[in-house]
Amino acid sequence: MEPLSVLANRKKAAIRLKRNSRLFKAIIKAIQEKKGEHIVSLDLRKIPEAVADFFVLCEASSNIQVRAIAEHVEELVKRAVKETPYKHEGYLALQWVLIDYVNIVVHIFQPATRKFYRLEDMWSDADLMTHDD
Repeated sequence: MEPLSVLANRKKAAIRLKRNSRLFKAIIKAIQEKKGEHIVSLDLRKIPEAVADFFVLCEASSNIQVRAIAEHVEELVKRAVKETPYKHEGYLALQWVLIDYVNIVVHIFQPATRKFYRLEDMWSDADLMTHDD
């Protein structure tokens, strides 16, 4: 699997978001509607090296579900918040799809890929919140 390079070439937005923002809520809702599992958000705002305010992570059990969640996130966010992603990656392999909204980066993993990359451990200084139903 090739590394996701989207984060290396972008700048953090000047406006800081919160978990109660419309964008954040729309992302969580879209993932839940497509039955994403083990949904967590990492609050990165107090970490100077962080490239975003939040990471939102979830799992999907198949390539088909990874695609369904990713497409639904993009569709629902566009409808509800009028935002399109700065960039997205991973739609070919469908092991890890990343959707970059600058302040919020969405990571949709298959379980083995999430376990391998361990983003929650890598960003263990971040405040973690679960969003499962």
